[in-house]
Amino acid sequence: MQPETPTDTAISHALAVQELRKQYDKITAVDDVSFQVGRGEIVGLVGPNGAGKTTTINMVLGVLQPTSGRIFIGGIDIARRRAQALERTNFAAVYAALPGNLTVEENLTFFGLLYGIPRLRARVDELISEFDLKKLRRTKCGLLSSGEQTRAALAKALLNRPQLLLLDEPTASLDPSAAQLIRAKIRALAAHDHCGILWTSHNMIEVETVCDRVLLLSHGRILLEGDPKSLPQEQGSASLEELFIRMVR
Repeated sequence: MQPETPTDTAISHALAVQELRKQYDKITAVDDVSFQVGRGEIVGLVGPNGAGKTTTINMVLGVLQPTSGRIFIGGIDIARRRAQALERTNFAAVYAALPGNLTVEENLTFFGLLYGIPRLRARVDELISEFDLKKLRRTKCGLLSSGEQTRAALAKALLNRPQLLLLDEPTASLDPSAAQLIRAKIRALAAHDHCGILWTSHNMIEVETVCDRVLLLSHGRILLEGDPKSLPQEQGSASLEELFIRMVR
């Protein structure tokens, strides 16, 4: 039987994943994965397609139920107190578009009401300004370009000032200039608001630039973990991209 109280490690981190496993019949999508994301830390979760990254994120979000293992968000066991664990959590991904029939302002207001954001109108105005969406606030999200949709989705992800932010390929559809600005905003969020961030990306240069730590996932297991700047040299590779290619092959 699992203990009722979380460990000290679970309490002290924005996210603590313990022996997480997801089994589909004979296929193991995630195989006894354990890791933590500290408060104010940006952790890169990288791996090839089908490695288990999105499955892991969906279990953290409570969308998928783990076959076994435990997930703590801010020390709260998501299996026991899901609503409380997720109220200071948020998410953005290129494949999770905002409802296209609502404008940018309507989407932010709608999700703000779901999260119970105080002084919601002021918070919406703040995020519209921060993500350069003023000219688009009354444009339906279905009419936005992919880059504009990404900015709107990130604004939505920050509505509730999350303590844990999950980002799945957040800059994939942005041009280099816009991506640089988004990376700077995310780093500032971690540094100033002590938000823990789990970031997936296929852009190894981005991971080296943004992340404090990287987890290399393949076939549902973490193969390597460490500082993305020093880990390649420790493993005899010239770059994180070279290490990634070597490990997944």
